[in-house]
Amino acid sequence: MSVLRLRYAARAIVLDESDRVLLVRFSAPDREIWLTTGGGVEEGETDEEALRRELHEEAGLVDFELGLLVWTRTVVQSLEGGRWDGQSERFYLARTTSFEPVPALSWEALRKEGMTGVRWWAPDELEAAETLFAPRRLPRLLRELIQHGPPAEPIDVGF
Repeated sequence: MSVLRLRYAARAIVLDESDRVLLVRFSAPDREIWLTTGGGVEEGETDEEALRRELHEEAGLVDFELGLLVWTRTVVQSLEGGRWDGQSERFYLARTTSFEPVPALSWEALRKEGMTGVRWWAPDELEAAETLFAPRRLPRLLRELIQHGPPAEPIDVGF
């Protein structure tokens, strides 16, 4: 049996003062998916360093309070043309004041990575949307996080 080659990623559940969540859209030929900001942790980087880099690149966000690790998940599917067998993700709660997201990277550079949008979503919008989220249960998970606060231990949120 071979060992899975997993890419490690850090993601941020960025909430503003109105409990809106900042999500990014990734597009592929067969689907679009909205997910939390963040991405791969480079060699030698901490999760916080990776998140500060990724949130700046994807949304222009530099001023935020990084909170607790609240969710985890591992997705097994080929990434980067087969370089990775999947991704192990850690989701941290992050708080900031509302702002207009303007990525630091150009849209041309972001599109090369598959990112095609960034915007705030209110919890009610998430629950009413007929779109694909990652994790799939994101609207319910976010509602529980807002109502009950961070869990005592990180929870595995599944696919």
